Amino acid sequence: MRRSATETTESAAKITRRGLFVAAAQVGFVGLLGARMRYMQVDQADEFRLLADENRINIRLIPPARGQLFDRNGVILAENEPSYRITMVREDAGDVNTVIARLSTLVELDDDELNRALTEMKRSAPFLPVTIADRISWEELSRVAANAPALPGVTPEVGLSRRYPQGAPFAHVAGYVGPVSQRDLERIEDPDQLLRIPRFQIGKVGVEAKYEDKLRGKAGAKRVEVNSIGRVMRELDRREGQSGANVQLTIDSKLQNYVQARLGEESASVVVMDLKRGDLLAIASSPTYDPNKFVRGISVADYSFLRDNDHRPLASKTVQDAYPPGSTFKMVTALAALEEGIITAEDTVHCPGHLEVSDRKFHCWKRSGHGHMNLELSLRESCDVYYYDLALKVGIEKISAMAKKLGLGMRHDVPMSAVVQGLAPTRDWKLQNRGKEWVIGDTVNASIGQGFVLASPLQLAVMSARLATGRSVSPRLVNTIDGISEPSLGGESLGINENNLRKIRKAMFEVSNSRRGTAYRSRIIDDQFRMAGKTGTSQVRNFESERRRFGRVLKDSEVEWKRRDHALFVNFAPYENPEIAVSVVVEHGGGGSTAAAPIARDVTLQALFGEDPPLTAYPNKDRSAIRTQQKRLRELSANNGDRGNDRA
Repeated sequence: MRRSATETTESAAKITRRGLFVAAAQVGFVGLLGARMRYMQVDQADEFRLLADENRINIRLIPPARGQLFDRNGVILAENEPSYRITMVREDAGDVNTVIARLSTLVELDDDELNRALTEMKRSAPFLPVTIADRISWEELSRVAANAPALPGVTPEVGLSRRYPQGAPFAHVAGYVGPVSQRDLERIEDPDQLLRIPRFQIGKVGVEAKYEDKLRGKAGAKRVEVNSIGRVMRELDRREGQSGANVQLTIDSKLQNYVQARLGEESASVVVMDLKRGDLLAIASSPTYDPNKFVRGISVADYSFLRDNDHRPLASKTVQDAYPPGSTFKMVTALAALEEGIITAEDTVHCPGHLEVSDRKFHCWKRSGHGHMNLELSLRESCDVYYYDLALKVGIEKISAMAKKLGLGMRHDVPMSAVVQGLAPTRDWKLQNRGKEWVIGDTVNASIGQGFVLASPLQLAVMSARLATGRSVSPRLVNTIDGISEPSLGGESLGINENNLRKIRKAMFEVSNSRRGTAYRSRIIDDQFRMAGKTGTSQVRNFESERRRFGRVLKDSEVEWKRRDHALFVNFAPYENPEIAVSVVVEHGGGGSTAAAPIARDVTLQALFGEDPPLTAYPNKDRSAIRTQQKRLRELSANNGDRGNDRA
């Protein structure tokens, strides 16, 4: 049925209205879309451009060159050397196993490192480089470069690695670096992003660790353009980093090498200190180890040997270990009594071989006794009873206060690892730490450096320095940082009566130069370089239990090494115009006069002369042996610096 004209007209009108409505909606949508596009492309253009750049451009850190370490004369102790390595990109290599087989004919590949690299290659993106061989030689690198066409995906690279050219003698001082561990990151409150770079190295011990922030430097950065899957397309720009600061130590490498050679394989330590500025000229612990092995990745066998060695080569005995100072502490007790006016240098005490206190006998080392002793004689012959008597008169509080004034029982601020505080005990200390009251026997034991008293070799050197100068000399290990000098630590006056100090020094002189002195056999006969010192023996085992069991005290030769007494010696020289102070501790060495004093004499002369001293400085009877010793030590000292030269 056909529509009428009226119906057709009405229908056309309706369609037109619908079309207008749809058209209006479309125009409105397009308008909104256009407004949105304008907002995004104009108003938010900078923000979206930044987001796009973040997806397109990566900023990568460039590790800076680590600062170097030098001795006081400019000898390099820690440096950066080229480190040659081989990397491989999996997608460029094609058949990885075939390429590695070809590579192995040119370079000796470590199985463990190769397996690690293959595992890393499977986990990472195919276009990322993975290290196949590290620390290869220049010759090996050259062979790889020459055969590059046959080794697709393989690239020889050059980086920087730490090297310690002086090797073992400086292991405990300079320390070493190693890869950043999770433990290292947890220890740092706000770690530098540099530390998150794979295989980045950080100072682990010694100066390397304590001055990490200064030695590390500031990172550089480069901007690279990447595609959607992260492949680097091109480098846009680069900003080089700031190299770390160079640090110059106070150590004399020549003297340090000599000391290390002189100690040999003894479990011992030596500290040599300059009295003018407090400079540590040598601070050696024996036995030691090659720090380069830790940088390169020490083997399980090598580390097990160092860890299980009963002479503890990993420990820096000069600052980490504290020992009963034995008779080297007697100057503290005597000076405390003199300062309090309780005694004079001429007052005498009779030594029958023991002193009975509270129904207990405290024995002198000389069982028959020394007879009547004054201050000088008591130090010269190391009479114990004289100091037992002094301790009862002066008391532990005054003795402890004098010990701290002389540098004992306090942690000295040197940039080495695990520096101990030592102990100058008091009544309150025992009550708080042991839960017991102080008894008179504790004071008696403390008077001769036994009981609770503990001191490190560094602290003993400081004590000797302060006795020699009357100033609060403190140890100084860093000389300059980037050429800027660190403050002198020569110190101010201790406020101790100079007359009393002179009496102590004179008595120490007699120890080394009187025929009755305990260190007379290790004297210096050159009048310009004579030393003043004090022997000490630190008791390790219980003598009373030995007397009960065997009826006598056993000789050191009759007991195992670990149960023998420690041997100690402290001194300063020259006596008339002191320049240096020295402390020596030989673990389980027996007596200070036999084990420690000869080492101290040799080190003292070497430090004063700056080279092998003339034989005329030694007694006639010693010259033949010293001549032979000097020749042997020259050879050892010369070889010390070569230990870090070979690549692992």
